[in-house]
Amino acid sequence: MKKLFILLVCLLPMLAQAQTETSVAGFIPLSGSGRSVYNFNPGWRFHRGDVKGAEAVDFDDTAWQVVSTPHTVELMPAEASGCRNYQGMAWYRKRFVIPREMKGKEVSLHFEAAMGKQDIYVNGKKVQSHLGGYLPFTVQLTQLGVQPGDSCLIAVMTDNSDDKSFPPGKRQYTLDFSYHGGIYRDVWMIGKSSVAITDAIEADRVAGGGVFVHFDKITEESAEVFVDTEVRNSDNRPRTVTVETILADAKDTPVKRASQKVALNPGEVKTVKQQMTVRHPKLWSPDSPYLYRIQSRVKSGREALDGGVTRIGIRKAEFKGKDGFWLNGKPYGQLVGANRHQDFAYVGNALPNSQQWRDAKRLRDAGCTIIRVAHYPQDPAFMDACDEMGLFVIVATPGWQYWNKDPEFAKLVHRNTRELIRRDRNHPSVLMWEPILNETRYPLDFALEALQITKDEFPYPGRPVAAADVHSAGVAENYDVVYGWPGDDEKPDKPEQCIFTREFGENVDDWYAHNNNNRASRSWGERPLLVQALSLSQSYDEMYRTTGQFIGGAQWHPFDHQRGYHPDPYFGGIYDAFRQPKYAYYAFRSQSPAALEHPVAESGPMVFIAHEMSPFSDADVTVFSNCDSVRLSVYDGTKVWTLPVVHAPGHMPNAPMVFKNVWDFWEAREYSYKQKNWQKVNMVAEGIINGKVVCTYKRMPSRRSTKLRLYADTEGKQLVADGSDFMVVVAEVTDDSGNVRRLAKESVVFTVEGEGEIIGDASINANPRTVEFGSAPVLVRSTRNAGKIKVKAHVQFEGTHAPTSAEIELESIPAELPFCYLEQEAGKAVGVKSPKGIGASEGKVKLTEEEKQKILIEVERQQTEFGTGK
Repeated sequence: MKKLFILLVCLLPMLAQAQTETSVAGFIPLSGSGRSVYNFNPGWRFHRGDVKGAEAVDFDDTAWQVVSTPHTVELMPAEASGCRNYQGMAWYRKRFVIPREMKGKEVSLHFEAAMGKQDIYVNGKKVQSHLGGYLPFTVQLTQLGVQPGDSCLIAVMTDNSDDKSFPPGKRQYTLDFSYHGGIYRDVWMIGKSSVAITDAIEADRVAGGGVFVHFDKITEESAEVFVDTEVRNSDNRPRTVTVETILADAKDTPVKRASQKVALNPGEVKTVKQQMTVRHPKLWSPDSPYLYRIQSRVKSGREALDGGVTRIGIRKAEFKGKDGFWLNGKPYGQLVGANRHQDFAYVGNALPNSQQWRDAKRLRDAGCTIIRVAHYPQDPAFMDACDEMGLFVIVATPGWQYWNKDPEFAKLVHRNTRELIRRDRNHPSVLMWEPILNETRYPLDFALEALQITKDEFPYPGRPVAAADVHSAGVAENYDVVYGWPGDDEKPDKPEQCIFTREFGENVDDWYAHNNNNRASRSWGERPLLVQALSLSQSYDEMYRTTGQFIGGAQWHPFDHQRGYHPDPYFGGIYDAFRQPKYAYYAFRSQSPAALEHPVAESGPMVFIAHEMSPFSDADVTVFSNCDSVRLSVYDGTKVWTLPVVHAPGHMPNAPMVFKNVWDFWEAREYSYKQKNWQKVNMVAEGIINGKVVCTYKRMPSRRSTKLRLYADTEGKQLVADGSDFMVVVAEVTDDSGNVRRLAKESVVFTVEGEGEIIGDASINANPRTVEFGSAPVLVRSTRNAGKIKVKAHVQFEGTHAPTSAEIELESIPAELPFCYLEQEAGKAVGVKSPKGIGASEGKVKLTEEEKQKILIEVERQQTEFGTGK
């Protein structure tokens, strides 16, 4: 039903219809800047497993599959928790020619991330290794002697096996998420002039490298903007260049300019520091996430040598202990949101940028104002989207319930923390760093060094604060914000800092079984979904119990996802793994103020009836709304009830309403069976503000299944023809009037014509897909040719009275950046057949029953220690 709000209630602005801006290595490409960027995702040859000599130039890889990144080493069923995913080595090989337009440029390949550890070979020679699955690494082709016009081979060995030597370090079969393998984020080819802006991570300088934007003296009247730009001369002769910085508004209209000449000897690096004052700045906030644009250019005379765009938000965040969190000089109130893993149905972590954007929008739609990334840095596209949506972010270093006493492990944790700060420091969304290991007992010196790194890497006013568990070593005495629980600010031994709940909502019976009233699969139907929504509403309500010092919390976890240590997926999401909303989504959505007019996310008055009017539905009817009151009527107004939406101080903004004894199947049957007036069996909720009806929601019982209906979950973004982008298309089983038949038992077969392809097949229960709670989703991926895509759906077993088929037409739009590849994928079906020599059980860890019990006892101990505040 969420799509009805999109279509009928909330008209999204044109901003959401445009193609998502993509940042590459920290910059949004700037036309005419002198920097060239190519999409390097297409044309990889892939093999799951190890192959001797796979790095060699003359190795025969013609039998390998041709794929595009972001790529997962193995498509998995949507319900595949419990270490069912492949762990081990996988190879990627790609032949390419550096475009001749790159002549005279320094050319590199920028990998946003690949899971586990990686060895990289260029033209058969190993050039580097990289440890860690969540941060970028760069291959400098020019330095390796590769020139424009040269044919080149790059080979990448990835390995997502358990490895305790680098973070997170914990074995997947004791982990609450999964190490889905592969080059699962974007790969870019970048060409820069010999005099150019450095990369913040590659430069490897404390608080240096790249472009660093920071602020001071922020008020509604003015703000000081400081832009530090590091420039390197890779030429063999001295160069004098001009660093030009333009601060532009959201429409790229210049607001301020700064220009400075700099002389550079061969190999020399200098940082140019520029300052600008903005009068009457438009301040960034969750409700008004205004983004200015810093246009950076390095110029020789009038010629632009290098440059790019950095989007910034001007805002002042303050944590005032007992006085709470303040934004832009005013008390903000509670920060309530969710955690986020990067897991998606079938593809694991391999999400395109559009789905990163859609996830951020879905979370802001749900009323979230803060996201804690779990438990690692997220895709750059997700961070960009949080800037746009007005979502504060807590950025965590990779780690979960594991400590290795080897000093090298702590060094790698700290390296990750430095790199994530250098990568994400310009995002206005970044509110806190989490520089320690989640739910882990670590030594005091580690905690103190981690804290100091956040200060060293951001040594300016407005530094994002450091947060960690209040009971961990050194945290209560030294950290800026502490993780705790509602009521901690009422205790005699309360800390002095602001208190935030890093994960709320969990009510497990124990940490072995994981039976829980806040976890419900959509497939379980109406009653479990309602219990879940009310359970999460109760936990949500606790986030508003405060003396002022407790500032909110993040729900665990808004999207269903796979886990390593449990056979069940995590079903506690307010969305499922395909991002179909559950009742709990509407409970969250109803917490947004009715008066809010957000520039991108769903906003405004809303009302939702969490009741299906089935023969098995409860007599009571639960309604979620952000209005003043709700009028509920049944049978064309024959019976009417009105209840206030409770806005009690110290509680959630808009409490759920339960209308007692409304639904009676036998009463409804009087109209449909005896009076032959089934049309009268309906339920209408009207949201009322200041005595006026401002929104309406109507329900009717679904009658017999007669047809399928398709919709595309676009969230306002079209499919991009880059061969990597995908979209969820959902088939619903409906009656003649379009009411979704929640009790339908069907399997749906999908087909695609035109410039698209289906991800997955019957081997992972993707196509055909079983109908659950009235719907069956499919993932449709673009080709690299923009054009029309026709998706068709029919039930698996057709017949005279079977639901009729449906079709929908989509249209992909051209990709903005050019491609660099030679080899083309063959065929359209994207299956999951094992490569030759790889069996279904290979890459899966096998344990005895005794070993399983031992490790699960340890997991239960750790979860119990950190997993509850009561």
